Amino acid sequence: MNVSTPLLDILCCPVSREPLLPLSGKRLARVNKEIAAGQLKDVDHQTLQAPLKAALITRDGKLIYPVESGIPVLLSERAIATLQFEPPL
Repeated sequence: MNVSTPLLDILCCPVSREPLLPLSGKRLARVNKEIAAGQLKDVDHQTLQAPLKAALITRDGKLIYPVESGIPVLLSERAIATLQFEPPL
């Protein structure tokens, strides 16, 4: 992931204020599998089209935020709720 550790130390979810952590490779692969199948939507109910290269997840594991070109996209409407995953992510 291209997000620096000092930056991660100050970033938090704009909705819950939970700290953010890098999404593991295994979890990222599962997210991208769901995107490829057309099964994943963001909080704004838009179906995701492009796979994620990197992402951050809240410490409580409820929301995922994409990282684009090394920049975390911390817009609440672009978040991905993990409740969509069965079994849980």
